[in-house]
Amino acid sequence: MKVIQMELGNFATNTYIIYDENLDAVIIDPAAEAKKIISTIEKNNLKPKFVLLTHGHPDHVGALYELKEKYNLKVYINEKDQEMLETNSTYFGPMLGLDIKDVKGDSYLKDGQELSLGNLKFKIIETPGHTKGGVCILIENILFSGDTLFLGSMGRTDFPGGNEEEIFSSLKKLMELPDETVVLPGHGPKTTIGYERKYNPYVRMANNY
Repeated sequence: MKVIQMELGNFATNTYIIYDENLDAVIIDPAAEAKKIISTIEKNNLKPKFVLLTHGHPDHVGALYELKEKYNLKVYINEKDQEMLETNSTYFGPMLGLDIKDVKGDSYLKDGQELSLGNLKFKIIETPGHTKGGVCILIENILFSGDTLFLGSMGRTDFPGGNEEEIFSSLKKLMELPDETVVLPGHGPKTTIGYERKYNPYVRMANNY
């Protein structure tokens, strides 16, 4: 397994392209700048198969429409964020100053679900709090945490659909993973579960909530 990380758009959102030895690829959170993503895909001779969305906020899906159209990709999202994905152009997009096209998800992600790409297994962990339908994606010992868990921080809960009690519960759920689990978040640098368990003040708050 190889992972390409791209920091894209006005909100410096992390987009991830995961691919196997056959160059079959999955895209997590195609944030913005579709041309850059397409260029990276073609430069590496990758064959995108589907898209996984950690949540539906527009700064994580700004390139989704173009990629879905170009590669005829199946889009996976949690059902509770589906409405957001379909209305970003008139609601969250303008709120964040983003010009974005609405997209309809093709299939819903559920807690404990596993998707496959060759020998790779993508395990879905529902982690509401930043949004109602937030999820994290676990592949081997790597957690793609979206906007639930960051280095030393957590996702904000003051947007519509956010909930502090839920995100604290989600953080506690993630802390059940092994210390050596690598965390690749939706914004900022990578970290590990062990580091966050020890140093993240929001994890401590969650444990005392």
